[in-house]
Amino acid sequence: MSGRRFHGTTKARNKRDAEAFERLLKEKAKQEVEQFRKTGNVPLTIDIAVGRYWTEKAQHRVDRKYFFAVLERLVQYFGKDKRLDEIDDDAIITLVAFQRKQLRWGKSKLKHAEVKTLSNATINRQTLVPLKAIFRRARVLWGYHLPHEPQWKEHLLKEPRERVREFQPEEQQALDRSIREDYQPWYQFLHLSGRRFKETLLRWSDVNWESGEIRTMGKGDVEVWTPITPSIREILESCRGHHPEFVFTFVARATSQGKVGGQRYPITYHGAISQWQGDRARSGVKNARLHDHRHNRATKLLRECRNLKIVQRVLNHANITTTAKYAHVMDDEVAEALERNAKSRNLSRTSFGGETQATDLR
Repeated sequence: MSGRRFHGTTKARNKRDAEAFERLLKEKAKQEVEQFRKTGNVPLTIDIAVGRYWTEKAQHRVDRKYFFAVLERLVQYFGKDKRLDEIDDDAIITLVAFQRKQLRWGKSKLKHAEVKTLSNATINRQTLVPLKAIFRRARVLWGYHLPHEPQWKEHLLKEPRERVREFQPEEQQALDRSIREDYQPWYQFLHLSGRRFKETLLRWSDVNWESGEIRTMGKGDVEVWTPITPSIREILESCRGHHPEFVFTFVARATSQGKVGGQRYPITYHGAISQWQGDRARSGVKNARLHDHRHNRATKLLRECRNLKIVQRVLNHANITTTAKYAHVMDDEVAEALERNAKSRNLSRTSFGGETQATDLR
């Protein structure tokens, strides 16, 4: 077949089954050769597809280390020789069922509680969405024919509506008092900027003093913009000279794990989470997450400015419908509008000569 040789075991128990399997392989090989003649593409395996996707796109993500592990797990699950055109709806159903049984953080137990299974949001974000992106790139940009591509919308799991948490004044004060001193500049920036947690681990190259703005890449590889207000400028100025590359640092309290006591080191993702958990426990504030500072900033800002567009810009939302989840803080204005409408309706019932004339149209 054009000088191509195909070999391997049929795993059949008799000659007839072996010959049938051989015919099937030959027909499939024939189709592949024809595809190669037309497109120049050889069959695409999950290993090759993931590698190419990483090289062209994923390695440039802000969370590239985390995302590399996500892609690596996909290859491990399917096996590096699994072809993309063999991954269909049944394969995805089986994959999702497998993921639903996996435990969070890869552990069976924690010190004080049982670990739950992966959430729907995690399965969507770490499995279905990356796979969908790889399939789309293979089909649209690489020119591969994927006739059995899964119907992704049918497989995405329903996620609970994100809660909107606002801190009461006494809660905010308790948290402010409990944050470790060397973490205070980072914490105050997190609180004032409204950025997502990962978007607060700034480099000095992200800070443009001349234009008065901070620009980084954030969720979904979308640029995140924050103005350098006087309050934020004061925070940044207090960090100058601490580290040549990273803005926010902490002081090592002891010499261990490659760190020297008394010297400064960049605040890391896991380090900040660990420190936050301890500080939050000392504050006594219940049911609080780092991400709640973003909700808190958005709700308080909207209550003050009454402008969803401004809040959308601060939160760097691409679509205002995402920002609209904070609109509940304007419920008092809704109530006032209803009352004004009620009064207007009453005024429309005008009295003439002592008689009341209804002007409502039915």
